[in-house]
Amino acid sequence: MTVNVTLDHEPSQVRYLDDIVVGTSWVTRGRTITESDVLTFATWSGDMHPLHTDEEYARTSTFGTRVFHGPGALSVAFGLEMSLGWKIGSAIAFLGIRDWTFLAPVFIGDTLHVREQVVEVTPSRTKPDRGVVATKVEVVNQDDVVTQQGIWTVMLSRRPA
Repeated sequence: MTVNVTLDHEPSQVRYLDDIVVGTSWVTRGRTITESDVLTFATWSGDMHPLHTDEEYARTSTFGTRVFHGPGALSVAFGLEMSLGWKIGSAIAFLGIRDWTFLAPVFIGDTLHVREQVVEVTPSRTKPDRGVVATKVEVVNQDDVVTQQGIWTVMLSRRPA
């Protein structure tokens, strides 16, 4: 069963493990990738590959222009997903990413959003106050092209008694 939910940023929107149902899905707002994003990520990460930083070099590449760093787009996806607000107040720890794939390039000027759907909810067998939620995450551009996707897992608190 798929339940589409729109969340605002009010603390009352926190979702505990007990509130999460497999099939629940969310879609974030969009965020346009800028020249500043490319240069900031290149500088911050140290990845100054000319495919990201040199337009003349990038014109000779398969892409024909500079591309945003794949890990940079992943980082933007983290921020977009967090803006949904459903984990604020209930998340204990981000546990990992699995089966993450980079499917299409992200260019300066692309507007990304995240689609997220709950695929697993697993209460802890040893700690009754928590459990793990797995969500399928897709990073999608303005043309509805999935640029990256995979599974994110997070440990959530159960609803306080």
